Amino acid sequence: MTAPADALRTADDLRAAAGDALAWVDSRRADFALGEDALAADGEVDHSWKPLGELAQVCATVTRLTEPADPLHARARGLLDFAWQETHEGELFLRLQRLEPFATYPLEVYAVLASAGLRHPAFEQAAAVVARTRGWRLTEQDPTRRLGVLRAEERCGIHRFGQAPPALPQTWLGGLPEPWTFGRDAGYALTHVVFHLSDWGRDASALPPDLVSYLGDWLPAWLDTCLEAGSWDLGGELLAVAAIVARTTGEDAPAGDWRRLLAARGPSGELPLDDRDLDEIAAGPGSDGDRYFLHHYHSTLMAAFAAVLAGARPAGRPAPAVARRRPGGQGAPA
Repeated sequence: MTAPADALRTADDLRAAAGDALAWVDSRRADFALGEDALAADGEVDHSWKPLGELAQVCATVTRLTEPADPLHARARGLLDFAWQETHEGELFLRLQRLEPFATYPLEVYAVLASAGLRHPAFEQAAAVVARTRGWRLTEQDPTRRLGVLRAEERCGIHRFGQAPPALPQTWLGGLPEPWTFGRDAGYALTHVVFHLSDWGRDASALPPDLVSYLGDWLPAWLDTCLEAGSWDLGGELLAVAAIVARTTGEDAPAGDWRRLLAARGPSGELPLDDRDLDEIAAGPGSDGDRYFLHHYHSTLMAAFAAVLAGARPAGRPAPAVARRRPGGQGAPA
């Protein structure tokens, strides 16, 4: 493992923490592999395509934010290539598209790989044909998911006819809600709005100023609440948001937040979803390999993602003038 958690704060320490996390992920490659049910009509997408897509998303960002000579870059690139090979170099996306033409998850996962230069032209052509239908445009989705689908379309060169629906104002974060209405579901929704808008941390300048100001006011309290409750997975996502916002404001997340998150890691750098999994850490991964993986892989990926984002921010960058205000009508105490 890395140095003790209370010593972690420098860019090198954060990179080491990310390295531990990705090393654990790399050691569990077999658990990310697509099984024979990957194309089955009743296949469990959450246990096949979802983990592989999340692996690819984090590794695609890591490769963009690290230098080729950095060991982190090499490991992330290797995992990214592994994910691509699991899709038979994109051929499985085309087969999925033919089986479920109006399912969005094949395009969403493919778009991650396409952003890293891994492309399958035949799938993109087929997806573009379906995307021109009214059935595709009218698929009912929650606003945060719709924002993600729109971003996936953009990555694949798919352009909707007419004006794209205004997805952001309909999201929880986009509405600048009363901060005391924050909860678990709202937390995951807001992190993904930030991820979609910023292209997963690659372009923090794409965040609207009112969202930056709002997050500057309330993100510290929400993060503290999640970490106090032992919600490590959501805490990791919020630390990633804090790192993205910091690229605009110049204000890092408090060192204590990182100490609390990293203190919850297991012996190999893996992070549980929440405190309910601490007994499994004590028992070790041999107690139930599949369950252990499912309760650690996403939070571990998020820890690596957040650490790379936080460590990659240019040192000494002056903070721009950002108006700090609490939106009117929030219903919060003064």
